[in-house]
Amino acid sequence: MRFWLVAIPQRFVLPPNRSHAAKLLTLLRIVCTGLVLLIAGILSASAAPRNAVLLFDERVELPGLSLLNAELVHTLEANSAEPIEVFREVMDLSRFDSSSHKTLLRDYLRAKYAGKQIDVAVAIMAPAFDFLLASGGEIFPGAQIVFCGLDRKQLATRSLPANVYGALIKREFAPTLELALRLHPATENVVVISGTSEFDKGLLAQAQTEFRPHAERVSITYLSEIPLQQLLTKVSQLESRTIILFLTVFQDGTGQSFVPHEVVARVASAASVPVYGFLDQFLGRGIVGGSLYSTAEYGAVTAKIVLRLLSGALPQQHLSDEGNNKLMFDWRQLQRWNISESRLPPGSEIHFRDQSIWQRYSWQISSVVAVLLIQAALILLLLSEHRRRQLAEVRSRQRMAELAHINRFSTAGELTASIAHEINQPLGSILTNAETAKEILKSQSPDVAKLPDIVELKDIVNDILHDDQRATEVIRRMRSLLKKAPFEQKQFDLNEVVQETIRFLSSLAIGRKFELVSVITPEALPILGDRIQLQQVILNLVMNGIDAMKDTPIENRIISIRTSRVEKFAQLSVSDRGSGIPGDKLKEVFEPFFTSKAEGMGMGLSIARTIIEAHQGLISAKNRDHGGASFRIKLPLRTDDAGSAGRIYAL
Repeated sequence: MRFWLVAIPQRFVLPPNRSHAAKLLTLLRIVCTGLVLLIAGILSASAAPRNAVLLFDERVELPGLSLLNAELVHTLEANSAEPIEVFREVMDLSRFDSSSHKTLLRDYLRAKYAGKQIDVAVAIMAPAFDFLLASGGEIFPGAQIVFCGLDRKQLATRSLPANVYGALIKREFAPTLELALRLHPATENVVVISGTSEFDKGLLAQAQTEFRPHAERVSITYLSEIPLQQLLTKVSQLESRTIILFLTVFQDGTGQSFVPHEVVARVASAASVPVYGFLDQFLGRGIVGGSLYSTAEYGAVTAKIVLRLLSGALPQQHLSDEGNNKLMFDWRQLQRWNISESRLPPGSEIHFRDQSIWQRYSWQISSVVAVLLIQAALILLLLSEHRRRQLAEVRSRQRMAELAHINRFSTAGELTASIAHEINQPLGSILTNAETAKEILKSQSPDVAKLPDIVELKDIVNDILHDDQRATEVIRRMRSLLKKAPFEQKQFDLNEVVQETIRFLSSLAIGRKFELVSVITPEALPILGDRIQLQQVILNLVMNGIDAMKDTPIENRIISIRTSRVEKFAQLSVSDRGSGIPGDKLKEVFEPFFTSKAEGMGMGLSIARTIIEAHQGLISAKNRDHGGASFRIKLPLRTDDAGSAGRIYAL
């Protein structure tokens, strides 16, 4: 960052003809000019990006280098306060490994970056580092050099200038071999697969050194100088008690170039025995696992060193070895080779585990289960409420049935005088006829063979039978009115029920001194219902009409009962000539406990409505134009010849 310092004199000596204001104005101009120059310098310095070059020994699209590149650049961009411009250069040594190629590359890069100030040059892997040590000063003069991808053994033969820093890789092969032998204790043969590129040879040399102590326990075979196809054939024919260790294959025995992660996938697919590796990028491509190092992790460590150099703060150490190998395994390969998870060392990471349906869709399953539980709870709650409602309705109907029964007893009490009168008449006739017959039979010489006596006795017997039937019918109607029975639906003619009720009320009309007028339609009115319940409704309406006419002159005490057919309904109306219903009470007359009588319970019309609604019908009330009230009932007509439609407990 560059700064400009502007010196401002504390005192100005101006000609005498200058005013004090002119002096201040001149001073202000000088100060402003200095500030503008200072700010411009700061902005110019801060806006200039820092430049870094990443030099790869191979193509960046190779999986390991691609991961390293992505993590390195991401760490730089995420942790730098100043803009950093990153340049990438590729040596592609596995395909162009010659001294002339390196010379041409040096000259090309020197010309390319001649006008560009490079702050840091990063060498990815050992060949790129060797290239920068030899030619970096010419190509990137004044740049700091950072390397990545070398271990301490590779670094031992190199001398490091003062401007060189690096992130060391902990590349070890023996731990994976020891791990594989522990998982396969019966192993007798180990096959090590490598390539023929310079990088392949370097790794192979290190592996041979590390494997030498194990040569007494198992037989170790190295396959590196044969074509790939021949290699695949060999690994497919390996006997049991053998394991494969895969290093890298950038070139096969014929010099053909390959991508290592593609080769390891083909080898693992063809192999007849387990395959182990050393790079995390090989996991998931067929290897069982191993003590693996991560190129991406080392990319982040390298980026931290670059950031310190770009900020002007030199790292405390020239070399960093923060990265660590990890014990990593592929679940699918463990299953393939029947390796128990319990045999793995503590701290092992298992990848690509087959997840259960719960593991894959835990939140979806949880959501569905939660919804189902909520729905089940709601359904149970609704069923419970429905059950409670049904029980409440049953209890309500039971209570209403009791009230209806009580109401019938009350009605019977009011009809006591007329019933007694109606029964006394046939009983009196029976008594008279019986006494007459007795007198005839008591004569000293009754001649039953005489025709007059025979005719008289026959008449007496017929009268007795007729009067007995009359008394029996009165008692039957009374028992029907008073009995407590379940609601039983049967088909019958409404006209018959009305006519039967009128006959029942005929003696009451004489006793209570009112006229009962009936207009019955000649059409049949077949309905489905309970005769006793409907008879009670008619009785309630008539008794209400009688009470309403208690202050009406005797000549005007008339109750009319009419039946008619209206479309698909049977209609019954009961009208009186009483005082009528107050206009504001018309909607309340059918409510429980509503009454206009001082001694009434207010349940008669409420019971009537309940009975009619149980028959799927309607009941309404209105005032007549010339005085009195009229109650109208509509019941659905039955259009078929069905008999009983079952029994349900109601009123």
